[in-house]
Amino acid sequence: MAMDGGKRNAVEKLFFATLLLWLGSVCFEILLNQRWELLSVIAGSIFYQTSNSIIRFFFSADKDPLFVNTSVSLLHSLFTSASVIFILFRELLGTGPSGMFDHSQLVEHTWPWAFEALSFSCGYFAYDQWDMLHYRLYNGWIPSILVHHLVLLICFTLALYRNVTINYLILTLICELHSIFLHVRKVRRMAGIRDAKSIHVKLEWFLNWVTFCVARSVPHILITAKLMKDAHKFQKGVELPLALLGMAGMNLLNIGLGMDLLKAFKRERKSQQRNLHDHRE
Repeated sequence: MAMDGGKRNAVEKLFFATLLLWLGSVCFEILLNQRWELLSVIAGSIFYQTSNSIIRFFFSADKDPLFVNTSVSLLHSLFTSASVIFILFRELLGTGPSGMFDHSQLVEHTWPWAFEALSFSCGYFAYDQWDMLHYRLYNGWIPSILVHHLVLLICFTLALYRNVTINYLILTLICELHSIFLHVRKVRRMAGIRDAKSIHVKLEWFLNWVTFCVARSVPHILITAKLMKDAHKFQKGVELPLALLGMAGMNLLNIGLGMDLLKAFKRERKSQQRNLHDHRE
């Protein structure tokens, strides 16, 4: 639940204002600067909003906004993961690991379909920000999820405007592979499936931890190390400071997410043990 009263309204107004400014900026670039390729950002927002409406109409019996939002987030994670894997695999076959991870490739060039994938994902974060604000699906005085989305929108949009570091950002999106299992767990719990001894739940937790390490923590650490190693190769500007700041934020979020996952895992195990104890008594 969101905060109550005037503070909640102040938070909503602030983030709604930033979202409107972002939308105005994108429309300005498309219409006045004729950046028609940025239409894929708008297309992404429309696609996920349409998906929200379809899920709400056909699949959510009680129209729970959190269930619908999580389902759309799951769709985004599936779609983005498949796109990123396709882009990386295609480039790996064509260029090889030494060529595709060269500094100039990551900063100055754009892999085929990378711009479109990043634009579409940028559109999702705009949609999700609006949906969370509209249905007040956030917590805290400074909602971390809203701040996270705002930072991503700024980083993604600036990269798309300047057409730089697109490939770096595509690499960061490999974390959506882990987000699949985060959203699956959330949907599973909202559906009332909480049997910690179930083979499906055990498999879900196993894949959750594996992808947390392989697709989120390790890649983000390696990207940060690569940025620091190639820091002298960046030209003067905002690219390097913004990239380092963004990766520092992501790594901190990963630490917090890992701690939350561990707590949730222990909580589910304790709940299962308590239920077994009560059943035996």
